[in-house]
Amino acid sequence: MRLLIVEDEKRLALSLARGLTAEGYAVDVVHDGREGLHQASEGTYDLVILDIMLPGLNGYRVCAALRAAGHEVPILMLTAKDGEYDEAEGLDTGADDYLTKPFSYVVLVARIKALLRRRGVGAGASPVHVHGDLKVDTAARRVFLGEEEIALTAKEFSVLEQLVLRAGEVVSKSEILEHVWDFAYEGDPNIVEVYVSTLRRKLRAGLIRTVRGAGYRLETSP
Repeated sequence: MRLLIVEDEKRLALSLARGLTAEGYAVDVVHDGREGLHQASEGTYDLVILDIMLPGLNGYRVCAALRAAGHEVPILMLTAKDGEYDEAEGLDTGADDYLTKPFSYVVLVARIKALLRRRGVGAGASPVHVHGDLKVDTAARRVFLGEEEIALTAKEFSVLEQLVLRAGEVVSKSEILEHVWDFAYEGDPNIVEVYVSTLRRKLRAGLIRTVRGAGYRLETSP
């Protein structure tokens, strides 16, 4: 899953980004309201963490502009303020949840997971995906092949997750890069091939097919 953090407190933003990256998310960070609006409008994000007090445009205006443009991405608002009026205003502009600083990192992660689950349930999706003897629980981040649990790194799981969510479809290398690595990644795009190769070794060689010139497809037959 790909997250955008719009937060002008750079130390806080980078600390959150490091923690969420370790959780297995791809995380982009910007420190200005106008840039946040541009990035959220142009990028493909699963969730936006949006501070209210921002230079350029405040979080209320960013949120309202995204909703007015038809963007339905879940938005978790952060603020140093504390009061019912602030919370009501944030929710009235279209935010999905609200967290007051200072907050517990554990609570933040729990709120993020809850919003992502809620979005999945609303779309009729289940967090558990079963394809033959492969079972992937995207909420618990666990993978089973038959009765055996397969240990994957955070990045390996994220690559597999992109294929599982679109099982039977071709997923391009650029789409995997966009969702698993952040926009600042400037390394070799062939890194995707390395992770797919590792997944084949840990799971089963024929489970992930290469569609030449197009990308990869997770086979859905047993």
